[in-house]
Amino acid sequence: MGALRIAMAQINPTVGDLRGNAEKISGFLDRAIGLDIDLIVFPELAITGYPPEDLLLKPQFVKGNITFIKKIARKTKGITAIVGFVDSMGDIYNAAAVIHNGEIAGVYHKMFLPNYGVFDEERYFHAGKTPLNIVLNGITIGIGICEDIWHPEGPARVQSLAGAEVIVNINASPYHMGKARFREEMIAARAADNGVIVVYNNMVGGQDELVFDGQGMIADEKGNIIARGKAFEEDFITAELDVEGIFNASLHDPRKRKEKIVLEVEIKKVKEIVLHTKPGKRKKLKRLAQVPINPPEQIEEVYKALTLGTKDYVRKNGFSHTVVGLSGGIDSSLVAAIAVDALGKSNVTGVFMPSMYSSGASSEDAENLAKNMEIEFLTIPIQETFEKYLTTLSKTFKKIKPDVTEENIQARIRGNILMALSNKFGWLVLTTGNKSEMSVGYATLYGDMAGGFAVIKDVPKTLVYKLAEYRNKLKTQNLALAGFKQGSKLKINVLIPERVLRKAPTAELRPNQTDQDTLPPYEILDSILRTYVEEDKSFEDIAAMGFNKGIVKKVIRMVDASEYKRRQSPPGIKITPRALGKDRRMPITNRYRSY
Repeated sequence: MGALRIAMAQINPTVGDLRGNAEKISGFLDRAIGLDIDLIVFPELAITGYPPEDLLLKPQFVKGNITFIKKIARKTKGITAIVGFVDSMGDIYNAAAVIHNGEIAGVYHKMFLPNYGVFDEERYFHAGKTPLNIVLNGITIGIGICEDIWHPEGPARVQSLAGAEVIVNINASPYHMGKARFREEMIAARAADNGVIVVYNNMVGGQDELVFDGQGMIADEKGNIIARGKAFEEDFITAELDVEGIFNASLHDPRKRKEKIVLEVEIKKVKEIVLHTKPGKRKKLKRLAQVPINPPEQIEEVYKALTLGTKDYVRKNGFSHTVVGLSGGIDSSLVAAIAVDALGKSNVTGVFMPSMYSSGASSEDAENLAKNMEIEFLTIPIQETFEKYLTTLSKTFKKIKPDVTEENIQARIRGNILMALSNKFGWLVLTTGNKSEMSVGYATLYGDMAGGFAVIKDVPKTLVYKLAEYRNKLKTQNLALAGFKQGSKLKINVLIPERVLRKAPTAELRPNQTDQDTLPPYEILDSILRTYVEEDKSFEDIAAMGFNKGIVKKVIRMVDASEYKRRQSPPGIKITPRALGKDRRMPITNRYRSY
């Protein structure tokens, strides 16, 4: 009594791959059994993947997931496991199976269902009503699922008052910038406030727009982080938990005694399951090794999120090769670099499609980027095709001066070429538009928006530059996963040519064009977009922050008028607190104006 050998399997499941997910779980189970682990913990909905969305409306899908949880149970002799799955009891529940010695000993139903931001759990699940504690090796352990732990007065409170010394919380908590630090502070607070050890295991991997960052952790009863999982990688985190200090600390803290009186009725609702283990003295076990993990800095964290999100979207959807339209600009350069790091240089093709407005510098920069990354590089001119378009439309456009229409034709020719390559060779087109452009509609529908996945769709332009600079600072050894051999002649400091980082952004669709002909400087634009798109501030609020009223009105008008474009854009990786689309859901037909 007093010690618990625990493992957290920080796995990367695939939504809908019931068999594959079950096999992955079984592999980690075998690993834990080999280390004489008492309790192994898997993420939320580990069997189905997260979020399964409307797959949950298919009865055969729910039945299939239950079939696999039962198969996994038969493999758990000599170990206890907590596995996330979908339970069916008159309705369906986001559930955690407590599996012990070859059978399902109990099931906990998630009590707090998130229904905000990217979450739609109330659409699918019925909320649980009963907190659950289990007793293993004389230690009382409370079970929770994701949102349950985010509420100070959630089930962890009454579970601890009912005797829980450890709270195990299984999660599918998606990433955005800043969330990891906030999450850690919250977990530390729950542990310290309730005087318990909190075991927080989080899913890892990309799923459509979402990326799960892993970074599971264990906080002791004082709120100190004593174990931590890797960021954006599968991991197997082990720890030996000593709960003796929890009882001793409670003797010096009278608060729980008072809370027990106040919450007496709620405490009685906590269900307790005693898991019987073989009596006798435990053999002396080899101490579990722990490797210190340092969380990444924010720019590294974002880059890893984009890389993993790209890798998993491509891989999980059956693609192996991607194609990127290289313009010689910063956005396409960053997307290409992410693609190489995610998939390897042999799985990325860059295509430069010059017109009469393309500069020699852009041609050089696109080609040099491809050389630096050692990827296949194609040059497919569009000038002749563009002229044929103009000839074809000349009678219809007679007496009307050239305008943005002719600019968009060039972008659509390029989109058409990239999609032709995709169709012919089975390559996935990665689009290169950033959040600043997508917010205000500075993109061509069926042109540069055409493609299968929008890697930097949620990355503001000012952050694009920071990510490019970060990527240029990486050392050669960090490129091993991208297929570069030791001793490569690649010069990391010029992976993305320096001129790309310095020159004014331009679409090069007319003579001497720059983005700032149409848009405010990106430092101003991104600040306004953050307040309007991510924080929902009004025109008056934003103008009061010192921005020019005319610029604010222009930006808001462009954002509101471009919803129809965004609705037709490919999915992209969420990295900000409020991404366009899955987070921010605005009507296309909408006459409300805040100015």
